[in-house]
Amino acid sequence: MALWDRIKESASTMQSQLNEKKNELKSGGFRDASMAMCALVAAADGSIDPAERQRVSALIASNDVLRNFPPQDLQSRFDDNCQKLTADYELNKVELMQIVGKLEKKPTEARAVVQIGIVIGGADGDFDQDERAVVREACFALGIPPHEFDL
Repeated sequence: MALWDRIKESASTMQSQLNEKKNELKSGGFRDASMAMCALVAAADGSIDPAERQRVSALIASNDVLRNFPPQDLQSRFDDNCQKLTADYELNKVELMQIVGKLEKKPTEARAVVQIGIVIGGADGDFDQDERAVVREACFALGIPPHEFDL
C-alpha cells in the first residue's frame, strides 16, 4: 500500500473511532485541548501559513465530533492559539502542551485529542515528520505510549 493510502486510511480510521465516542467528548477540557492540538499540528514546522490555517479551520468546522461545540467558539480558540504560536512558538508551544496534558487523567478524551491531531495532520495526505513529532509529544504529555498510534 502506498504511503499516501496508508495516511488516508489511518486518518479515516481515527475519525471513525472519534465518531463512536462523540457523546463522551463534550467537556470544556476536551474542547480546549482539541483546539490546542489543532494549532500545534498547524504550526508543527514552526510557522503557520494562511492556506494551512484556512484548511485546518475548515476541518474543525466540518468535524462531527467537534460539532458538540459552537463553531465560532472553536474558531476563536483556534485563532487565539495560532496567534500565540506565531508570536513566540517555543514559549507558547509549552503552554498549549500543558493544556493538552490536563486530560491525562481522562483516557477517553486524551486519546481522542491525539486522534484529532492525527486526523488534522493526515487530512492533506501528508502526515509529515514535524506533525508526527508534535502529536508524539502530546502523547508524552498525556502519558500515552506513542506506539499505540504508530507514532
